[in-house]
Amino acid sequence: MTSRLTRRQRRRISQGVQYAVFVAVVVVIALLADWDRLQNQFAQADLAERLFPDIIAIALRNTVVYTLSGFAFGLVLGLVIALMRLSSVAPYRWAASVYIEIFRGLPALLIFIFVGVAVPLAFPGTEIPGGTYGKVALGLGLVAAAYMAETIRAGIQAVPRGQMEAARSLGFSHARAMVSVILPQAYRIIIPPLTNELVLLFKDSSLVLFLGVTLDERELTKFGRDLASQTANSTPILVAGLCYLLVTIPLSFVVRRLEARTARAK
Repeated sequence: MTSRLTRRQRRRISQGVQYAVFVAVVVVIALLADWDRLQNQFAQADLAERLFPDIIAIALRNTVVYTLSGFAFGLVLGLVIALMRLSSVAPYRWAASVYIEIFRGLPALLIFIFVGVAVPLAFPGTEIPGGTYGKVALGLGLVAAAYMAETIRAGIQAVPRGQMEAARSLGFSHARAMVSVILPQAYRIIIPPLTNELVLLFKDSSLVLFLGVTLDERELTKFGRDLASQTANSTPILVAGLCYLLVTIPLSFVVRRLEARTARAK
């Protein structure tokens, strides 16, 4: 009998089965979960109210500042590494390749430990400008630059070679043509992946807690963990998570819109 069904009918039956399985799983989870305990541990409204306005004015603000500073540093360093990767000078290419492989291969946590411990030991008596904010910008930037460098390199190579040849024929030097013609087009291409990198950095900023921060330097994760320990309740962690989503969901939406716009342009 099944063989007599058309392809559309078989597809509809398959979709119906998948929907039924999904609904069944949701119902089972809803019936088995202890909602009273979850509410008591994660959804205490009075405790959530006590987090404001500090969770916004201190924790969220610091998280945004850490993310933007790390992104700015990583973008500049990533551009330098990308240009070295494309250089005709072999040592530059080798150094850029080694940097990319090392910092893409190491966990971000180890990079933060290196910034917080190894740098002061290697250069005694020196301080990273900006204190904790400078350390975070350096740690996030070193990680982000390795990924951004490859993104920028791909964007530069995606620009038609004729653009450089046309600029050179108009009397532009190679450097001026790269700055005035190639890079603007490359950045227009790589805006979606760079925005996605910004989302990842926003979440990686939670590693700041391993650097040791003061009360006024706490970001969302550290803020939520401290309050959860003090109150013996996980509501602060849930509220901190919602604050992350308050930023990451709109940014993710922007990424999808930019990707769709880029696809239409192509």
